[in-house]
Amino acid sequence: MADQSAQIGVIGIPGKWSTEALADAVEQRTGFRLVIDMAGVGLDLDARRLNYQGRDLCQLDGLIVKKISAEYSPDTLDRLELLRVAEAAGVRVFSGANNMLRLIDRLSCTVTLRNAGIPMPPTCVTEDLDTALAAVRRFGSAVFKPLFSTKARGMQLISAEQPEAQLRGQIAGFQHSNRMMYIQRQLALPGRDLGLVFLGGAYLGTYARVSQSEAWNTTIHSGGRYAACSPSDEIIDLGRRAQAPFEMDFTTVDIAETEEGPIVFEVSAFGGFRGALEGCGIDAAKAYTDYVLARLETR
Repeated sequence: MADQSAQIGVIGIPGKWSTEALADAVEQRTGFRLVIDMAGVGLDLDARRLNYQGRDLCQLDGLIVKKISAEYSPDTLDRLELLRVAEAAGVRVFSGANNMLRLIDRLSCTVTLRNAGIPMPPTCVTEDLDTALAAVRRFGSAVFKPLFSTKARGMQLISAEQPEAQLRGQIAGFQHSNRMMYIQRQLALPGRDLGLVFLGGAYLGTYARVSQSEAWNTTIHSGGRYAACSPSDEIIDLGRRAQAPFEMDFTTVDIAETEEGPIVFEVSAFGGFRGALEGCGIDAAKAYTDYVLARLETR
């Protein structure tokens, strides 16, 4: 059943499956379709207009953010700042711009999770090379992660089992592009990690990313595949507690099972539609659209 009164734009990457799937679901319910590439958006601050292809986005009823950019960077934060203008004009943004801002930066996400008492891998964050060197020695093997990245892009595994000069060189090489170094102990994982799906804070289901190679991570980008998963109540509760501080409309929580118990890697700013569909049969695009329309009707 269509709701012809609602005009909802979908912010994402035109042509990408998850963006188009969400736009299809919105169009099916409302008869309105607008896919927005933030690279083409212009803010006229005097006129309080957010312009895209001749349309003022501040006149829409809602904006659903499926993807703010193809790759994360500090520029991504600027794109989210533009959406705050639409919010001030009365447009409901899903999820809220300030909520997403806290998740784009890996360090901001980590600090929020640890302040909430969520278990995470042992982590060191520093700009000092000697401190980073000591962390690698303490961890034995460490994953260096950019503060802005998705699907493990830019991450580097560095082992302490090498000459100090070589070790320093690897760390310095990483720091050349990442002044603030985010360093986590490499954990022994069972060849998979989990994505717990939440809509408005309510748990929908879980999919697994299963490694298909010798890669140290399980991301689909590195050859992993999605699979069904029925996690324990303990893991579901951990996922629920991890996403709660961010108050996201739609998100997934990445959790790994370790010998020391489950730990959280991160909470996603946008959530995984394909993993939800292929791994646990959840049509996230439809569910998210229904959720958005219900909230627009009640505001």
